[in-house]
Amino acid sequence: MMPALQDSAVHLSDRHFRTIAELIEGQVGIKLPQGKRLMLEGRLHKRVRALNFSDLNEYVDNLFEADHFDNELTHLIDVVTTNKTDFFREPQHFAFMRDVAIPGLLKSHGRKNANLKIWSSASSTGMEAYTTAMVLDDMTRNGSRFQYRILGTDISTAVLRLAKTAIYTRDVLGPVPEPFVKRYFSTSRDKSSGEVRVVPELRRATHFMRMNLMDKSYPVDRDVDIIFCRNVLIYFERETQRKVVEQLCGHLRPGGYLLVGHSESMIHSAVPGLKQVQPTIFQV
Repeated sequence: MMPALQDSAVHLSDRHFRTIAELIEGQVGIKLPQGKRLMLEGRLHKRVRALNFSDLNEYVDNLFEADHFDNELTHLIDVVTTNKTDFFREPQHFAFMRDVAIPGLLKSHGRKNANLKIWSSASSTGMEAYTTAMVLDDMTRNGSRFQYRILGTDISTAVLRLAKTAIYTRDVLGPVPEPFVKRYFSTSRDKSSGEVRVVPELRRATHFMRMNLMDKSYPVDRDVDIIFCRNVLIYFERETQRKVVEQLCGHLRPGGYLLVGHSESMIHSAVPGLKQVQPTIFQV
């Protein structure tokens, strides 16, 4: 019979859990209540094994060593961040972008062949950014005259690696219209892999970089046309939400749009000058 694991091997002490929770909230604004404790412990086990620590608490004790902290913080953030995403998630946003936002923005640009800028500010594995690219490319194929650039940013290096490769399993393509699947995805030569990849022309139009929404300034242009910030604000305290939204809006051109998730539709009330167009769509 295998010996029972010591409690410290599978559970964080109260003190060590508070240490991690305070660190994560301070660094990325995400609160880790007690209800997330088992999730955190489960996700940390793989990292503890990789570093050859005896248990979770030894890992936390060594986290703040000067020659270890910066690198390990990146891994810790990857562990605790939730990266739920889908192609065409909340599809009404993409319909609004196609039918209302883009035509209006093209008029406001006041010139032909405008260069639109779209920012996916919590881009996860890139599905939101590539969905945007599909919609915009389809518009240009149907007569709209503009060029576009899409930026995807995220705090997690792990998901950004996936976004940059643009390789996905075929089973995630369910929400993608079949003509778009045929046009915008190529199939792996190894048919048994079940993998597809976003076509090169969309990958060339889409750039990804690591960025923390808690930073005091963002290395992003200040004439962005549309910013997606969906389903991330719910993890922040209200004052942090206000600061992030205010800062994001500072990167929108006059008349630009901010799109948030359905659970975040009240954020506009704390930011002066932000007009609600639809429950989850705002305009500056």
